[in-house]
Amino acid sequence: MKTDRIYLLFLLFIFVSCNKMPEIDNNTMLDGDQIFDISLVQPERFLISARYPAPSALQKDIPVIIAAHGYTATTFEWDELRDYADSTGTFYVSQVLLGGHGRSYEEFRKSTWKDWQASIRDEYKKLSRLGYKNIYLAGSSTGCPLIINLIQDGFFENLTKPKKIFLIDPIVISSNKTLTMVNALGPVLGYTSVELTDGEQGKWYVYRPYETLKQLMKLIDLTRKELQSGIRLPQNTKLKTYKSTSDGSADPVSAVLIYKGMKHADGTPVEVEMVDSKLHVFTRLRGRDGVTEKDKALQMKTFKEMEQAMIHP
Repeated sequence: MKTDRIYLLFLLFIFVSCNKMPEIDNNTMLDGDQIFDISLVQPERFLISARYPAPSALQKDIPVIIAAHGYTATTFEWDELRDYADSTGTFYVSQVLLGGHGRSYEEFRKSTWKDWQASIRDEYKKLSRLGYKNIYLAGSSTGCPLIINLIQDGFFENLTKPKKIFLIDPIVISSNKTLTMVNALGPVLGYTSVELTDGEQGKWYVYRPYETLKQLMKLIDLTRKELQSGIRLPQNTKLKTYKSTSDGSADPVSAVLIYKGMKHADGTPVEVEMVDSKLHVFTRLRGRDGVTEKDKALQMKTFKEMEQAMIHP
């Protein structure tokens, strides 16, 4: 019986290895060479540094939050926070496109997690050097370990310190345990795929190349080690984590590891709120099927809390 299972697995490997390159529809998929994230050609719509490159004294005082999306996503993931900010007029949202993302499958395949992080670094440096005084950070999913690594790396030492950091459904431990097998199976599989709703088409990659899955595992493995060693936030920087209790991508234990592994500069614990949601990145509802009134209320509650933290720090 055991021999039969091994033989079937071997046949599966042979079958999949013959199909390492996905079939991409250029007309509908972000993976193709026709659809791309609009921020690549209209950065002023998404990046505050591009929209206001010579800010007035008044603009420098307005809170600005740099929002970093997750793995395989695009700036679309934070559109709803930007819309909320525009409706209130109380803060700016700078939506960064992670490096390698929002482009063709081949460009994405070649990117590393350091490339993903580079756009966060670049926008933060620009805002700090332009004189913006009240800078905040928000990460969703993979955007969170990218931000945590910036803290551990001492990135903010010679820059304006972030006032507060918001982590939405951070992935430190994956809910998908097969990810741990990426090094063994990845070279054979070549890629994995996900199903998208009609509203998500062209906003997320359908195919996830093995090379980027390997980079994702490198990032979250490093983040776990950094948290185990202990991380202190910059002076006067606060942090809050929001974590869905039932999340198919990020294990809720991720929030526990952040709570145990991160401290404010004065040694006090960071804030963690477990939210009653089954959605990964519960703050993004646009494009999803089956959104409930409860989902909408939770999203709005979180946006208002973020706003209040920025205008009444």
